[in-house]
Amino acid sequence: MGRYTGPTDRLSRREGINLMLKGARSESGKVERRMQPPGMHNWRRARGSEYRLRLREKQKVKRYYGVRDRQFMNLFHQARRMKGDTGAAMLSLLERRLDNVIHKLGMAPSRPAARQTIAHGHVYVNDRRVSIASYRVRVGDKIAAKPSDKSRALIRSRLEELGEPRVQNWLKLDPAKLTGEILAMPTRDDVMIPVEENLVVEFCNR
Repeated sequence: MGRYTGPTDRLSRREGINLMLKGARSESGKVERRMQPPGMHNWRRARGSEYRLRLREKQKVKRYYGVRDRQFMNLFHQARRMKGDTGAAMLSLLERRLDNVIHKLGMAPSRPAARQTIAHGHVYVNDRRVSIASYRVRVGDKIAAKPSDKSRALIRSRLEELGEPRVQNWLKLDPAKLTGEILAMPTRDDVMIPVEENLVVEFCNR
């Protein structure tokens, strides 16, 4: 199945939280409406089962980071082979996706916009163009706008719209040079979405 291209607010309403799929525009709108499931009969919905509770947590994470089911399960299997907590490892792998990093550096207003920016070739990693949004960054990687007037103007305008960026500790941003750097691996505390990863692990292990 292809990527979802319908109304993004519907996804936020389904999960009951703002998934920030529209960037700054997500801050506007009717929050109380977003907290209700989509559909005219949402008030009739029964309380969720244990299966449904775990499914909703998994869908929340998948939609927040913009990955498909197969990608998500591949990441889960990789995380399960890693040392330590599987849920935290899975979230760390998702945080290291290039589209997430571009968004958190302020070079794109949202993750969907970051994927488009990467696909159009506006992003360089270690002086080489990377056009794959799922590219996994490592400590020491240097991210920069493509050395062209068009790409630099695009990234600069987005950083100016953002104002004073609030970059997490595992990232470093140089607004003047339009560059970023990976200083450390992201931790569980760097995940901004409220999620119970143990429920996601239980769902994927079923």
